Amino acid sequence: MAFDALPEGSFEGMYKGRRWIIRETRFANGRSQKIVAHELGGAGYISANLYRLASGPVLKPCEMPEAKVRAFVLGLLPL
Repeated sequence: MAFDALPEGSFEGMYKGRRWIIRETRFANGRSQKIVAHELGGAGYISANLYRLASGPVLKPCEMPEAKVRAFVLGLLPL
């Protein structure tokens, strides 16, 4: 899963030629993850939670389309 490839904590990354600052936090022994990202020098913003339930992972974006979060996580290149 692409979420698992993200570094834990704060890091910088590139997405679509733009530089971002990202914070990835894990809770409950990794059963829950939160990502918050801000585009440096721009208005871009990403925020979502991933819950690992017995029935499978559930992505819950914060007031944005799930497709936007998925595209960001899949296209993000950590620096």
